[in-house]
Amino acid sequence: MTVFNLGSINIDHVYRVPHLPHAGETLAASDYAQTLGGKGANQSVAALRAGARLVHIGAIGAADGWTAAQLSALGIDLGTIARVEGPTGHAIIAVDPAGENSILIHPGANRLQDEDAIEAALSGAQAGDILLLQNETSHQVAAAKRAHEKHLRVFYSAAPFEMEALQAVMPHVTHLLVNAVEAAELCQAMDTRLEDLPLEGVVVTKGAEGAEWIAAGAAPIKVPAVAVEAVDTTGAGDCFAGSLVAALDDGMSPEQALRYAAAAAAIQVTREGTSTAMPDRGEVEALLATQGDPSG
Repeated sequence: MTVFNLGSINIDHVYRVPHLPHAGETLAASDYAQTLGGKGANQSVAALRAGARLVHIGAIGAADGWTAAQLSALGIDLGTIARVEGPTGHAIIAVDPAGENSILIHPGANRLQDEDAIEAALSGAQAGDILLLQNETSHQVAAAKRAHEKHLRVFYSAAPFEMEALQAVMPHVTHLLVNAVEAAELCQAMDTRLEDLPLEGVVVTKGAEGAEWIAAGAAPIKVPAVAVEAVDTTGAGDCFAGSLVAALDDGMSPEQALRYAAAAAAIQVTREGTSTAMPDRGEVEALLATQGDPSG
């Protein structure tokens, strides 16, 4: 099977700071790095390293050779990466000593994608494949609708969280990925419970409390987080999402896939960076073996 990812591609400018900036504050960084990021690219690398066959659908600036080289080096095929006029998306990321972050994003090329190009990329998709989406690109609804018509499983990683965007895409989504704060906001705005949503499953990540799979008519599936000393939490949710869909695409049960994704994210936060910090399958399986996981 194949994982298709309509996903953002960003140049991440990462600054190590003594604390996250306050309003009006000028703060000196102790370190700086430029890396490949974007929720979509991060998720794609996580899925690739988990063993998925992956097609990334995205866009970068026409003159941006650096990002193209980084994508290739990480194993992402450039055949479905559009070159558009305008800058590649980028993010300014501040990371404090505890690994917490503050992020400012400019969408750039991520919002300049072409619906015909997305349709062409999905033309080879088959029933049972997965389309992964998040809220940093254009044409999410059209892509989700087309994938749903082709009987793909459509996973929507609803970040950055916007209720209007979520409500527009939800009729074509089979699975929703949110964190605990987003889940509470969704339930309040829609006056509903997660188990009553017209979806095959809702996955809620809860940080140190682990993750939960919620589906109508079934008991929730809960898995614990793996305790680690975090260095940088940037991209942890992306690592979880990409690892989860890859595990499901490989035939794991929801519980096994949740455990795999939780272990992958635990490894990722012990490293600096985002896309380059994603663990490979062997590392994740080794960690799972120490946790007594049945899938390990």
